[in-house]
Amino acid sequence: MIGKIQHAIASSPEGAKGLVKGVLACAFQNMAFMLPTGLLYLLVKDLLAGSTSGRSTFYLLGCAACFALILLTTWFQYNDTYFTTYKESGTRRLTLAERLRKLPLSFFGKRDLADLTSTIMADCEVLEKDCSHFIPGLFGSLISTVLIALSLFAFEWRMALAALWVIPVSAAIVVGSYRVQDKVQARTMAAKMACADGIQEYIETLRDLKASNAEQRYLSGLSDKIRAVEKQSIVAELETALFVCSAGMVLKLGIASVALAGSVLLVQGSIDVLTLFLFLMAASRMYDPMQGALQNLAAVIAMRTNVGRMNEILDAPLQTGSEQLTNQGCDIVFDHVGFAYNSGETVLRDVSFTAKQGEVTALVGPSGGGKTTVSRLAARFWDYQKGCITVGGMDVSRIDPEKLMSLYSIVFQDVTLFDNTILENIRLGRKGATDEEVLAAAKLANCEEFAEKLPDKWNTNIGENGCALSGGERQRISIARAFLKDAPIILLDEATASLDVENETAIQEALSRLIKHKTVLIIAHRMRTVAGADQVVVLSGGIVAEQGSPAELYARKGLYAHMVDLQSASQNWTI
Repeated sequence: MIGKIQHAIASSPEGAKGLVKGVLACAFQNMAFMLPTGLLYLLVKDLLAGSTSGRSTFYLLGCAACFALILLTTWFQYNDTYFTTYKESGTRRLTLAERLRKLPLSFFGKRDLADLTSTIMADCEVLEKDCSHFIPGLFGSLISTVLIALSLFAFEWRMALAALWVIPVSAAIVVGSYRVQDKVQARTMAAKMACADGIQEYIETLRDLKASNAEQRYLSGLSDKIRAVEKQSIVAELETALFVCSAGMVLKLGIASVALAGSVLLVQGSIDVLTLFLFLMAASRMYDPMQGALQNLAAVIAMRTNVGRMNEILDAPLQTGSEQLTNQGCDIVFDHVGFAYNSGETVLRDVSFTAKQGEVTALVGPSGGGKTTVSRLAARFWDYQKGCITVGGMDVSRIDPEKLMSLYSIVFQDVTLFDNTILENIRLGRKGATDEEVLAAAKLANCEEFAEKLPDKWNTNIGENGCALSGGERQRISIARAFLKDAPIILLDEATASLDVENETAIQEALSRLIKHKTVLIIAHRMRTVAGADQVVVLSGGIVAEQGSPAELYARKGLYAHMVDLQSASQNWTI
């Protein structure tokens, strides 16, 4: 049962157990609130019988006991619902973040940043509220109502039937709305995601929008998305209220049916006035939690959309594998590899080549030929669908991705830095590295040239994504990370493509020191970058069109030679 609850609310085992405790605490609290009704019944009965003498102590102690029991059950209810839920909310967010860390990059092709952020923050917030305010109250009310109903049936079944028939009818109205609510919540979520995407895109592209005088036009479209969220939220509230209010109106008929049935039975002499009085009190007290339970039920139905989004992350298949590296050397071998992204578009059809240890293998070719895909498959960012990729004879698809990544240092074209100091950004390359080791790696990457000029030198905070640094300076920090990691395989993805001549020269000097005696796979569009490579692999149309040394390929006058000649001609272009 705990496993089913876990999946139903996207929680940990402890969270599911905590929810069960919260439900039971709410049930006991509701039962405790019914005790004064029973005490009042006994008091009225004694008053009518004229036998209250000597029983005042009993009623005083009874009132004190009721008060103490209500206080105790309320304390347990508060602790087991709110405190437990808030703790579980933190656990849920951490679990989602940890799960995302282990998912293959193919998963992120289906979900954008705003969507994932909304799942971890907004959807978790919805579940936090539901698990603290709605679910325990709903199921606690159901349990207490069933127990009270059994007691009422045992006391007088006809009056119990008159009091209780409205409850299943009201619940059926709300439960019957789940299909409508699913559709409404899906439309509302889609509108919110479109709005969040629009806001994020506006912030990220503000510079380009201003440069193109398109800011007002974009904001007009963004305003439409914001109004769509407002409109859809109102529609969702109205549709939910339609069912909840209808069920509430039916529930209120219970008092009338108790009064009517009781009057008939009283006239017939089947019950006495005291019994009618008891059922009127019990019904009025019982309908209060049920009224709230109907609203809670609607909220619980609505939360299924949020839970579904979380379970997409929690149920997504992980990349797994052996924790033991068995490679003999670090030659990378692609053997008839085929691969297609989720869109169905085939990127690699039949790719075979070997990147040998101690050599530089350059991947070149037209855009869309599969160069970046090859490097990502080698590092197991994605899993190939055909053929085999090995590192030192070890199949990469059988190795745990994090363990496999210990063999790789990667320098991307687009560097990601954190809002921290230069030292801490470089230390990302190897956790636990000393300051001396970090500084040594930084100097190898020529970071000293700019770091020593900053206000706090190496301890200068560089801002979000290194906004205080230039592109070349950011790139050198990325290379310093690779120096610090000192992995036997180096992947360079257009590491100097967007740099000026001075920065490109400094970074190329750093790269020359980095790649010595390692397996190097470099992606480049500039032919002069790969002129010194040991091997060039030309990818075109998802296959290896040519491979060999730069001199051999140029002599063949094929695609590689054509690309070299085109770039040479473009260098002579003038305005």
